[in-house]
Amino acid sequence: MLVALIGVSGCASILEGGFNRAEPMRPDRFLLTGSETDVVGAVQVVVARHEDTLADFARRYGLGFDEILAANPDVDPWLPGRGTRVILPTQYVLPNAPREGIVVNLAALRLFYFPTPEDGMQPVVITHPIGIGREGRRTPVGRMRIIEKTEQPTWTPPMSIRRDYAKRGDPLPGVVPPGPDNPLGSHALRLSRPSYLLHGTNKPYGVGMRVSSGCLRLYPEDIERLYEQVPIGTQVNIVNQPYLAGQHGGTVFLQAYPPLSEDAARWQGSLEPLQRAIVRAIGDGASEIDSEIDWDRARDVAEQARAIPVSISPRGPSLEQVIARARRVPPVPPWSVGERGELNPVVEAGAETGLNEESSVTRRWGPPGRRAGS
Repeated sequence: MLVALIGVSGCASILEGGFNRAEPMRPDRFLLTGSETDVVGAVQVVVARHEDTLADFARRYGLGFDEILAANPDVDPWLPGRGTRVILPTQYVLPNAPREGIVVNLAALRLFYFPTPEDGMQPVVITHPIGIGREGRRTPVGRMRIIEKTEQPTWTPPMSIRRDYAKRGDPLPGVVPPGPDNPLGSHALRLSRPSYLLHGTNKPYGVGMRVSSGCLRLYPEDIERLYEQVPIGTQVNIVNQPYLAGQHGGTVFLQAYPPLSEDAARWQGSLEPLQRAIVRAIGDGASEIDSEIDWDRARDVAEQARAIPVSISPRGPSLEQVIARARRVPPVPPWSVGERGELNPVVEAGAETGLNEESSVTRRWGPPGRRAGS
């Protein structure tokens, strides 16, 4: 399985401070070269200014808060400091699931949409960070579908959620109308599983964390685009895969995320889930790839859970080498989100990133009579 990857080896760039300076890569849309494509995107690095935070970089580059935090464990998330190099984990091993409709990986806090390609067009994958259900109100796994789409939704909070808010001294009204105070944001997609939605938010910095009562939250600019792209009837497959293994360039890569807190003992207490993910990635192509695995490195990648794909071949680049080779990009990309939440029109929101291409390119919902928890 090969990768639709933005490579740094062939780009016209200069080396500065140990990092390749290049135009930033759009973080949300990638061409797939075929069913064998397992890895998309490329790791990037940005140098912080004094006013930047990790939350700022996350939103500008299509990341969730927890994944940028995992990639930068030694960086102060709120005061990185001028001159600090911040890793942008904008490379992804695709989940082990059929590549159709929407696939949500809870452990990665990330959504992947595989639209049906038009005749003569290459398939693409569109990915966005998401917020998911907090402990005690976790988002369920399983197959569902989109059954309804609503612009400017009204939120009718379920009684259980109203009780939760009341206990915190923040009572909710019976109905929250559309507007800036509506935690569902501007758009909502209802799932066939009762009370669950994909929706926007009026608190965007909660995206990429476990902050909801079970619904899936997206950045306002992401839900607006996804709303237009996804038809009613689209399948939604929710999985929970902290360890993702896939092939690229004749070797096997492993990407690890911290398991959800209530799953930690099951995932971290045994090597079996890790081994299963790697063996599945090798599959029937063991004779065509370097199937020799550095199991010590694989265990290190799993334990560190840095949200960055790393080769687990003895001859592949280490995590440190991946970071050293990462392209350096500006603190504010051309498509950056403005103060009011809109995308900078310099770059079209759906601009594609192709193979070896340098591109420059809080709460819930339900209309009256239909309740949903977020």
